[in-house]
Order: sequence, then structure tokens, then C-alpha cells
Amino acid sequence: MRATLAAAAVFLLTRTPASAHRLDQYLQGILISVEKGSIHVQLTLTPGVAVFPAVLAAIDLDADGAITEIEQRAYARRVLSDLSLTIDGRALTPKLSSMNFPPLEDMQDGRGKIQMEFDADLPAGGPERRLTLKDEHQSRIAAYQVNCLVPSDPDIRIVAQNRDYSQSFYQLDYVQAGVSSVRPSSAGWAGAGWLGAVALLLVARFALLRKQRAA
Repeated sequence: MRATLAAAAVFLLTRTPASAHRLDQYLQGILISVEKGSIHVQLTLTPGVAVFPAVLAAIDLDADGAITEIEQRAYARRVLSDLSLTIDGRALTPKLSSMNFPPLEDMQDGRGKIQMEFDADLPAGGPERRLTLKDEHQSRIAAYQVNCLVPSDPDIRIVAQNRDYSQSFYQLDYVQAGVSSVRPSSAGWAGAGWLGAVALLLVARFALLRKQRAA
């Protein structure tokens, strides 16, 4: 389902700049898929010809002209550490689910695209939710683009997408049917009732002692 949605690339409220990918920018395109219990993030990194040496230096740590799997995973962790994701103000912990690095020759020509996918579980919440993403990876040379795919779950409806000018900051508001507002659990109410009963007994005992002393 995710592959089908990604291929269709159906975006909501798109505000992507019309200009083509510049040679002196590191284009970072993010697609977000929202589900009731999780989110899926697809990240595509395309270095322009002019910034390729800087990007390569960040990946090829031993500068031997080859990118090993260890270096790929280390770079993926760095990218992930530069991403901040929160839901309703609560921090999320995304995990890398897949990655793909193109041949160096393709990246050197400005055609190669690094692809990564992340997943994050969502804590329980109410019917109205707000997802916030902040991307600070290679901010000096980066050009950001963020969009949300149409949810596959008919119970989820996108309400609004907000971005700053650079699109390094993104906010998604959505609602989900069939989810009630978060309320205190029955155990919590039981605990509160028990404490109230103890307090009343103490007050009654104190009043009785005062009456006995007065007599």
C-alpha cells in the first residue's frame, strides 16, 4: 500500500516551489504517511553537482572514494539525529526501516538519489492530533520539501499543513474518527475515590476526639 501511494504521489495542499533543483543545493524531499498508531517517513536526498563534494565528505568518512554499508548506516543515523518529530508536543523516536544509496557516479552528475525510510510509533491521543517535523540536516546547503500523502485509512482526515518559508519546519493537523478524547482511567478514578474516603474518615475521627475532649 505504501509503495502504491508513493508511486501515485498524491499530495495535499502542496506548496512546493516551482523552480527546478539547483546545482548548489542539497534537495531533501520528505513524504509523510499517517496512520492511527504510527507514521511512515520517506526521505529522498539529492545532492547538486556543486555540493556533491561536501555531501560525499560527510558520508565517506575514510575518504577512500567508496561508500561502505557501515558508512551508509552511520550517515543514516546522522540524518535521523538531525530530524525532530513530535506528536501533540510529545517527542517521537523514529527508527530506520530501509535505505538505498545510488552509485557515486550518479550522485556526482546530480542524478543520484539517496533514499531512506523511517517509522515511528505514536502514543495514544485524542481525535485531534498535531504532528510537527523539523529538519536541520545540512541546513547550510539544503533545500527542503515536505508533503503528506492522502491517508489510506478513511477514518483519518487531513485538516491543515503549515510550513515555514524554507520548509525545514512543518506542521500537520489531522483528525481521526473512532477515537474518544483521552480521559482518566477507571483505575485512576478508583484511586482518587479511595483517597477521598480516607480523608473523610480522618476528618470524622478528628471531630469525634474534639467532642469527647469538650465533654
